[in-house]
Amino acid sequence: MLASLLLGGCAAMPDSGPVSKVEFSQGAADKNLQVRVFPVAPYKGEEPRRLLAGFLDASIADEEGYDTAKKYLTEGAHSRWNPEAGITVLAGDPTYSGGQEVKEGDTTAALTASGTQVAKIDARHTYRYADGETKAEFTFVKENGEWRIDRLPDGLLVNQTNFRNSYRQFSRFFYTGADPSLPTAREVLVADPIYLRRRIDPLAAAAKALAGGPSEWLAPVVSTTLEGVSVKQVTVDDSKVARVEVEGSDLGGRPQFCQRMAAQFFFTLADQGKGQIDRLELRSGSGSCSTSRSLAEQVAPGSLAGGSTATRQYYQRHETGQLMTAADQGEGTPVPGELGKVPPPGRAPLGTIAVRRDGQRAAVVSGDGQQLFTVNITDGSALGQAVLTSAGHPARPEDGLASPSWDGRGDLWVVDRAAPTPRVNMIRETRTVTVPVDDLGGRTVQSLKVSSDGVRVALVLKDETGARSMALGVVTHTGTPGAQQVRITGLRTVAPLLAEVASVSWADTDQLLVLGKEKDRLQQLYYISTDGSQSTEAPLQGGEGMATVAASEGRENGSVPPVLAVQTTESKIYRLTGNQWRELVLPYTASSFIYPG
Repeated sequence: MLASLLLGGCAAMPDSGPVSKVEFSQGAADKNLQVRVFPVAPYKGEEPRRLLAGFLDASIADEEGYDTAKKYLTEGAHSRWNPEAGITVLAGDPTYSGGQEVKEGDTTAALTASGTQVAKIDARHTYRYADGETKAEFTFVKENGEWRIDRLPDGLLVNQTNFRNSYRQFSRFFYTGADPSLPTAREVLVADPIYLRRRIDPLAAAAKALAGGPSEWLAPVVSTTLEGVSVKQVTVDDSKVARVEVEGSDLGGRPQFCQRMAAQFFFTLADQGKGQIDRLELRSGSGSCSTSRSLAEQVAPGSLAGGSTATRQYYQRHETGQLMTAADQGEGTPVPGELGKVPPPGRAPLGTIAVRRDGQRAAVVSGDGQQLFTVNITDGSALGQAVLTSAGHPARPEDGLASPSWDGRGDLWVVDRAAPTPRVNMIRETRTVTVPVDDLGGRTVQSLKVSSDGVRVALVLKDETGARSMALGVVTHTGTPGAQQVRITGLRTVAPLLAEVASVSWADTDQLLVLGKEKDRLQQLYYISTDGSQSTEAPLQGGEGMATVAASEGRENGSVPPVLAVQTTESKIYRLTGNQWRELVLPYTASSFIYPG
């Protein structure tokens, strides 16, 4: 199950009646997380099956260099085996087959370890979903009278309980890549999630993983200052100052370059634990510099999300389509201008609205789904001319425009679901660009949410059966300011066990909030990392009865804004406060409850 990797605590939203709280008990694997594992060397006289089981246990132990695990190998295998080549994560312990019981006088043996895989971690520490059966072949020889493994695959074979105990997700950070069609675009850092060993010098491991470059998926759309750089040493003192020593880059006389590199290291190391680092000093043989969160604020992850503005809450009145600013309690107030007015008699209420991340402007789809407008919401501006008209038939609003979404650079994204060829459009100021999407495989884009950095986009896709799944892509920009070209590529399925996806929102710079359900199960809320793995830190929330959910990348004073939701049957709106859904009581119904973005 998708939920199997998520920790307990669940708040359920009823179809009617009061909100109730449901508690999920935590399994033994969760309670035993972060248990230190000590390696055990092979015993004298162990036969191949016991030897292989001992080797697999030793390889996941908390030991730098895998020295004990290598004692299970022949001298030749010891020098050949590369444990850092990757990890295959199994649903449970492997089963062994393929060999007869060894007899006295035997000098060779072979075993196959097999199991159901649930994930793979590559050599760059990047997660990807995997399923199906997998096999690993091991051969054994007698060396100095003892059985030892002579042939084995590179990497590690680990069950998911041991993986969760020994590994933890972190993020390393790279700069948004250059956009030749927008030379003045502000660069910010983008999260690239990785898995590292919990207790084997994670700060040094994170710094070295950063120097190793981005994941294959993110590499086409980001840049780094660390090409050719190697990390010599990472230390942190009691005053929360991290010191990183590197070689392979001349930092002398290049203060701006040094600051950019230091910012990459700072946010990567700061991600390892809250409050662990306040300042970072970067040194090479030829120069040094230092940085802190305040000094690197302009390039910080999520700095294009809108800050405290991105935590403002808005809702739409169902019967009028008016956009209202939400209050802690009560109705709130209509926004200034056209979107806050009651429509005149005979005009259909406005459709979906998306507020720009700076809170100054909004995009709105007409009630029939045929036209897209943008308008200021800080003054009395009129709606004006449409910036985009759907190619769909007016009699089929389900084929019209959907899910307007703003990135942090002010570009507006929208899906035109016009049959038979739905398309994604990006609008920059007054220019509209059709955005091709690679690797759809017969599926069509139904809605999207773009990240604040504009580099990643979450897509809800519909297949020929009508089922909706979620995928994540990266956004490439080419061309010139007068003729920009945009493409969504690197499409990869996220949360593949979800049989139906209803709503998607960005909850952090490296995390999505997904409303969906597995086959034959109730609808739930899931927190999904941008690498596709399920979050093991955030609680799983009940989602039955919800139509849409919204979260925000923005933060105010470091606090995470509450999840917002609209109930399906009665169009009531809720906030997730603590672990409880609390209704915002209104004298009328609402059609949406949103953050900017």
